Amino acid sequence: MSERPTIFALSSGRPPAAIAVIRVCGPRAGAALETLIGRVPQPRQAALARVREPQSGEVIDEALALWFPAPHSETGEDMAELQLHGGHAVVAAVLDALGKINGCRVAEPGEFTRRAFENGRLDLTAVEGLADLIAAETAAQRRQALRQLEGLIGDRADAWRQRLIEALALVEARIDFSDEADVPEDLIGPALAAAKQLRGEIAASLADEGRGERLRDGLVVAIAGPPNAGKSTLLNRLARREAAIVSPYPGTTRDVIEVHLDLGGFPMILLDTAGIRDSSDPIEQEGVRRARERAAAADLVLWVTDASADGAAAGSVDESLSKTETWVLRNKSDLLADRPLNDTCKSGPTHANATSPVFAVSAATEAGIDALVQALATHARDYFAAVESAVVTRARHRRALEDTVTALNRTLEIGICGRDEVIAEELRAAATTLGRLTGKIDVEDVLEAIFREFCIGK
Repeated sequence: MSERPTIFALSSGRPPAAIAVIRVCGPRAGAALETLIGRVPQPRQAALARVREPQSGEVIDEALALWFPAPHSETGEDMAELQLHGGHAVVAAVLDALGKINGCRVAEPGEFTRRAFENGRLDLTAVEGLADLIAAETAAQRRQALRQLEGLIGDRADAWRQRLIEALALVEARIDFSDEADVPEDLIGPALAAAKQLRGEIAASLADEGRGERLRDGLVVAIAGPPNAGKSTLLNRLARREAAIVSPYPGTTRDVIEVHLDLGGFPMILLDTAGIRDSSDPIEQEGVRRARERAAAADLVLWVTDASADGAAAGSVDESLSKTETWVLRNKSDLLADRPLNDTCKSGPTHANATSPVFAVSAATEAGIDALVQALATHARDYFAAVESAVVTRARHRRALEDTVTALNRTLEIGICGRDEVIAEELRAAATTLGRLTGKIDVEDVLEAIFREFCIGK
């Protein structure tokens, strides 16, 4: 550990800013403080100090300095913080001064957090929770990330793994001490009972239809329909900005446009897709193919039709969306002064059939848009209603737990009549996959991908 390089980085936002925080971590953090401010403050007490350029002695800034000796620091190593005025010149001068100190170098992305993981201050699920907390854009995402950072899945996985180890110990005792008089004969039965109970608990955590992962990424809502129905105008109204190009010519939208929204504290991704129709233009054909593909994979489709068009021109819901929840939006309702919609369609959704609510809207005048936004917010709230207790928030978590359930299934299939050594091996495999979930064992292959997500200074 003493030969490990000392790292430093700006850990606050880009200058200029009111305050800039520079962190230093490693065995020479204390020496770096002495070089810059002439002393090491009392642990965990802010001290006013003048930060000087080491060679010339010129004062760079007046700052607050903090000292966190190991192991009682965020990373488990010696750490120092300088809270400076957040101007470009101040930050650049302090970083330059630190770079001249022997044994100090600029931190790589996520290196502070990686050291906290390696020193046992965070497990891998908490690291991922921290990354999600930094990236959270809505209140719901923030709450989920904070729960994970505080150990929602990590603590549960550790408890499950401990129970698996205890079950494995019973089987190992049966194998190693079968000839001892004081060892009970029936040790496999309790071990299998524990495995069965654990399988049920883990399977229950997986039975959330992936909504924990969906909350992390956002509910996907695709705007689809025939050309020139007003899809791009509708997207701009919902996004409250000019996110998509609008023109009176059919086929303007060729590729899928994504817009991220916060509706009622829940994340939503709106997709503006190409108009769906038969075309001889190969470029438009590709746009239509992508539109059908993305809309079919969405959580909800807003099928936009031209309410002012007659018959087939109004556009029926595409057959490729038969398995996707779809709302029908009768757009351009402002053009129906002489042919008003049914009264039931004016104030919000009604059901054209058992699965398709119908809205009357005008993307041009914003009529009905507020009712649509409220309905979308309610839909998101209802969709994520059960997420408060969701354990799984990433595909990696799901794969690890699914592998654990698979190993437990094999254990139970072998049963009490199987060979003890095989039962022990399957229990060991289940415990190993849970250990990989939290980073207890053999996770080097996933570390780089996880820590790459962090910014420098975290």
